[in-house]
Amino acid sequence: MKLMILTAAALVAGSAIEPPATPPPPAVTQGQTPDVIYVPTPPEVVEAMLDMVALRDGDVLYDLGSGDGRIPIAAAKRRQVRATGIDIDPQRIREARANAAAAGVSDAVTFKQADLFTSDFSDASVVTLYLLDTLNEKLRPKLLAELKPGTRIVSHAFRMGDWAPEKQQTINGRTIYFWTVPPRN
Repeated sequence: MKLMILTAAALVAGSAIEPPATPPPPAVTQGQTPDVIYVPTPPEVVEAMLDMVALRDGDVLYDLGSGDGRIPIAAAKRRQVRATGIDIDPQRIREARANAAAAGVSDAVTFKQADLFTSDFSDASVVTLYLLDTLNEKLRPKLLAELKPGTRIVSHAFRMGDWAPEKQQTINGRTIYFWTVPPRN
């Protein structure tokens, strides 16, 4: 079954996705399981995502589906930001917290085990994603309703339906997409 999931994910992404280096996550508390398998974003893509959002001092970054925490950690190492990772998998949260401690950024980075669809991240100035098209589309109304106009959003590999990205870039065969939350009418 896991092989079939990886193959489907690879086909959706349009490129080969290597299986994670760690074993699959255990069942998540309260009967919830992750909607996507954990596949880490390569470091060069993390850096390009942070470049694309023009990360700056004072930003408040949320990484939705944060996995091992590499995006919030990289952001905190790069700039004076407050970064939060949200993931439903307790194993990934433990791993992310350990990675933040090892990187010396625990004071600037927080990791929360939570469902991103019910989480409050309305104070974000930057949102990063590596979910699926279907999850991005499901999340889009929340992003547009709750985020401040001008909030920058970047997604690794997956779009948001008919919301056309303002920018896109390919890094070593992986595409990233950028949007800005528009003004409210």
